[in-house]
Amino acid sequence: MSQNRSQNQTPDSLVGKTALVTGASRGIGRAIALALGKRGAHVAVHYNAAGDAAIEVAGLIQREGGHAWTLQADLSQADGAATLARELRRTLLERNGVDGLDILVNNAGVGLRALLADVTPQDFDRVLQVNLKSPFFLIQQTLPFLRGNGRIINISSMGTRAAYPEMSVYAPAKAGLEALSLLLAQQLGERGITVNAVLPGATSTDLNPRARDPELSRVIAKSVALGRVGQPEDIADIVAFLASDQGRWITGQRIDATGGQRL
Repeated sequence: MSQNRSQNQTPDSLVGKTALVTGASRGIGRAIALALGKRGAHVAVHYNAAGDAAIEVAGLIQREGGHAWTLQADLSQADGAATLARELRRTLLERNGVDGLDILVNNAGVGLRALLADVTPQDFDRVLQVNLKSPFFLIQQTLPFLRGNGRIINISSMGTRAAYPEMSVYAPAKAGLEALSLLLAQQLGERGITVNAVLPGATSTDLNPRARDPELSRVIAKSVALGRVGQPEDIADIVAFLASDQGRWITGQRIDATGGQRL
């Protein structure tokens, strides 16, 4: 109780809010789930294959006095988003007796480093499915129970504003997600729902081994105004801000979260 009272007194409190973070078993998604849980949100930790890692994330939130549970769905499949939305609604009813969602973070993604000439139709379909189609249909499926004054936060990439030829599929998919964020911000504004895209730069995760490598990260850091590669927590704190009441007047924005990379 004392923890909840303390959180209620802070401007970034998420006490009483329910969140879904996709791809939350590792990397940026893991950091986002932990950041939201730390601020009092009840967090659904989505994963595809890394069940043990997702359970660990939920356990960390619970050990800090928070509330979290795991949900599995394969967002590379056409029915993945509908499956996840259905399971989310079911577990919300079981846990809370109501099915309201307050915060949706579309973080799950797959990367592909390939020039246009080397991309197969199968590559294209997989990257587009996970990075654009699944977020699109997850938003569609959760909107009926997304509460007024809710938050949709889509994790994009600085690859939409800087030219990386090896991101020939990934960057266009993320650009589509940003376009979706803009039009939904207009459409959902009457419900008080904000929709924003966050664009990380080079961030030290297992999906970005270059940024994790000590030598390569020093090279990358030379292109970053703040002089280092990002950490997952750098992105998570921005997402938590947007999810809180402090972010209530920000919508339809592409928020650069790169530390000033390739300005």
